[in-house]
Amino acid sequence: MDILIVGSGGREHAIAAAVKKSKHADKIYCAPGNGGIAGIAECVDITAMEFDKLADFAEEKNIGLTIIGMDDPLVGGIVDVFEARGLRVFGPRKNAAIIEGSKAFSKDLMKKYGIPTAAYENFDDVDKALAYLDTQKAPIVVKASGLALGKGVLICQTIDEAKDAVKSIMLDKQFGDAGKEIVIEEFLTGREVSVLCYCDGTHIAPMTSAQDHKRAKDGDQGLNTGGMGTFSPSPFYDSDIKKFCEDKVYQPTMDAMKAEGRDFVGILFVGLILTEDGPKVLEYNARFGDPEAQVVLPRMKNDIIEVMEACIDGKLDTIDLEFEDNAAVCVVLASDGYPLAYEKGKEIHGLEAFEGKDDYFVFHAGTKAADGKILTNGGRVLGVTALGSDLKIARQKAYEATEWITFDNKYMRNDIGKAIM
Repeated sequence: MDILIVGSGGREHAIAAAVKKSKHADKIYCAPGNGGIAGIAECVDITAMEFDKLADFAEEKNIGLTIIGMDDPLVGGIVDVFEARGLRVFGPRKNAAIIEGSKAFSKDLMKKYGIPTAAYENFDDVDKALAYLDTQKAPIVVKASGLALGKGVLICQTIDEAKDAVKSIMLDKQFGDAGKEIVIEEFLTGREVSVLCYCDGTHIAPMTSAQDHKRAKDGDQGLNTGGMGTFSPSPFYDSDIKKFCEDKVYQPTMDAMKAEGRDFVGILFVGLILTEDGPKVLEYNARFGDPEAQVVLPRMKNDIIEVMEACIDGKLDTIDLEFEDNAAVCVVLASDGYPLAYEKGKEIHGLEAFEGKDDYFVFHAGTKAADGKILTNGGRVLGVTALGSDLKIARQKAYEATEWITFDNKYMRNDIGKAIM
C-alpha cells in the first residue's frame, strides 16, 4: 500500500525509515517533509495543519494508511477529518489527543483515576495563581497547559521566580495561547524516563525505554529545548519498575480514557520520573517523542505497519513487540543560539558518510533541499544516531559520527548519556 506521513521533523524521518523497511509499504509520501526525508519519500507541499488538503491528497493518491507524526494536527482534530472521509489513519482523535493538548486535563485525569503524579493545581486566573504560590515552597514547577513545542515547562528555584514565570506565561504570552491556563505542581527529584506505547483504545503495548536531555547546554544547564539528545534503553528502568508502570500507569491510563469516552488509539508517550516514592507521571504526549523515536524505532524488530494496523483494528493484543538486544544513542546537532535566535541557510557537509552504514543514522529535523544542496532550516538540524552492543559503545559511535558532519554555527551537547557511563 502507499503511505502518507504528516510532519517535517526528525521524528517523521525516523518513522519514514521504519516504514521503508515494512513489507507492506510501496510508495511513501511525506507532507511537508524535509531535506532528508526526501531521500526516502516524495515530499508534498502541504503543511501539517491543512487537514482538508491532506485528506484530498490521500483520496487522490489512494493512500492506504496516513501516519500523523506531529502534536499540533492531532490536537487540532486531523484524525477526525480523515475518519469522516473513510480514510485509514494512525493517531488519536481530537477528544483523545487532549491528553497532550491540555496538561490541566491530563493532571485531572490522573487525580481522578489514581495514577501516580505530582501534587498540583490548575489556574486560568493570574491573581489566583500568584496567591497560591504564596502558600508554596520552592523549587516549584510552572507549566503552560497547552502545546508549547516542548518548552512550556519552567522549573523555578524561588517563589519570586515562579511568580515571574506565571506573569510571563499568562500575561506576556511567552507561549502564546498555550499559556491561557497553567499548571503549578510540586518539584519532583529522580531519573526521568520516557516510554512510548502503542495503543488500540483498549490494549496498550509499551516499547523499550529511553532517556532525553532537554536542556540546551552540558550538565543540564540552559533553557529547555525540544530535546538535545537521547539514549535507549534506560538502565534505571528495570523489570520491577516496568511491572509497576504496566499495572499502575499504562493500562490504568487506557482504562481511564475509555471510561471518559475518549478511547486512545495511536502512540501514548509517558514521561516518567523515578522518585524515592516510586515512578510518577510527569506528562503525557499523544505521539512519538522527538528525539526518542530516533533511538527507539531503529531498535524495533516488528514491522511498524503491522503494529499500526493492529492498533487501528483494535487487535494490538495479537502483536508481540520485540526489540533488538542492543543500545542506541542520538546526539542532536543544532544551530548555535537555539532555542532562541539562530541563523538558517547554512550548507551541510558530510551526509554521504552515513551511506551504507547499518549502525549509523542521520535523521533530518531542520533541513531543506535547495539547488542540489542540503541547508540548515531550523534550530534542531540533525539527529545523529548510532547503534551498539551497549550504551557505552553506542555513545562512542554516535559522537564519532557527529564529526562527519560540518556546517557553520553547528552546536551540540557533549554529554549525552555521559551520566550513565
